[in-house]
Amino acid sequence: MMNRLAQRDEFMTGIWALAALWFGLALVASLFAIRFRVSTALAEIVVGAAAQAILGATVGSEALGVGEPWVKFLAGLAAILLTFLAGAELDPQVFKLKWKEAAAIGVVSFVVPFLGCAAAGHYLLGWGVQPSLLAGVALSATSVAVVYTVMMEYGLNKTDYGKTLLAACFITDLGSVLALGLIFAPFTYKTLIFVGATVASFMALPWLTSRLFERFGGRPSEPETRFLLLCLLGLGALAAWADSEAVLPAYLIGMALAGTVGRDHAFIRRLRTVTIGLLTPFYFIRAGYLVSIPAVIAAPVAFVFFLAVEASTKIASIYPVARYFGSPRRDAMYTTLLMSTGLTFGTIAALFGLSRDIIDKSQYSVLVAVIIATAIIPTMIANSFFLPRHLLPDDAPAERAAPVAKETQ
Repeated sequence: MMNRLAQRDEFMTGIWALAALWFGLALVASLFAIRFRVSTALAEIVVGAAAQAILGATVGSEALGVGEPWVKFLAGLAAILLTFLAGAELDPQVFKLKWKEAAAIGVVSFVVPFLGCAAAGHYLLGWGVQPSLLAGVALSATSVAVVYTVMMEYGLNKTDYGKTLLAACFITDLGSVLALGLIFAPFTYKTLIFVGATVASFMALPWLTSRLFERFGGRPSEPETRFLLLCLLGLGALAAWADSEAVLPAYLIGMALAGTVGRDHAFIRRLRTVTIGLLTPFYFIRAGYLVSIPAVIAAPVAFVFFLAVEASTKIASIYPVARYFGSPRRDAMYTTLLMSTGLTFGTIAALFGLSRDIIDKSQYSVLVAVIIATAIIPTMIANSFFLPRHLLPDDAPAERAAPVAKETQ
């Protein structure tokens, strides 16, 4: 009995120490973001990559415990809640007015990079057909988590511009999800059940949620939060069972509840505090930590090549469409750069390919390194040189609205 108690105490001591290390890195990332005026998400990715290089060389690659089930769960929950919050920020009225622009940007943002990266991987790098198609899916996706975090930090999520951009992100990632499912995942009765349950939830939850919030909302026990987590995690489990991804129903449910939950600003603020303060460090730091730097160094040509192809295809497809719909040059370039960011679904697609032996460890490391680079480089350039300051709301924090670099004329 005493031995079991001692083992339990030792086990919990290790978990507390590991959790403290995670939040220590999260604090470093937060201070880094404040000091250099960059997005917290990007700072967490950089800190994760640096931690992998330092801890991997001194202590061991498992020092941060990124493979621990509880770390994976918190990282996955962060992706689900961030995606839900992004969907809840969409304004149905704005989407009705801007759906053509959002759909056009979203479609070209997926189709052109998917075809370009897949063709480049197969014909120029010599990858097989299946690995090349997976690379196209992974590199064509846009990270809702990164874009939403940037929008939120600058207050652009409250503007029509930000809501249209988030809608375009959804269209892009919907294309990536469908491509991954149609090309690689088996279409079975499980898929039909998942689609049916998601559609039913999309239609029923607005009515049910509004009545539940009206009847039981505002209590100290937070029944509305527990109800939402029940729905999101339940659909996430169903998505995993059907070989889909949990972030897809989360975004759809967020969109469905944008007219109800999205207008409850106090509730959204509480949910955002928990998500950003507690959960997102596990997602973004883990994403940076997953990259095998030696594998990337061993294949620099593939890394640089895919990064160049992804960037060029995104710019060639998105910028002309944004200009066609009347965006000024700077705003169009800001849209293009943010739509070029990858992370959330790109890493999911790469991990999907690795776990099913579609790609090997070296190809996975190259893809994830490129995806993380697309989360960092375009966002830093966008916020440094093309930030649409004329769209920033009046209540945007002064330090975030201030210039972070000399702007181009």
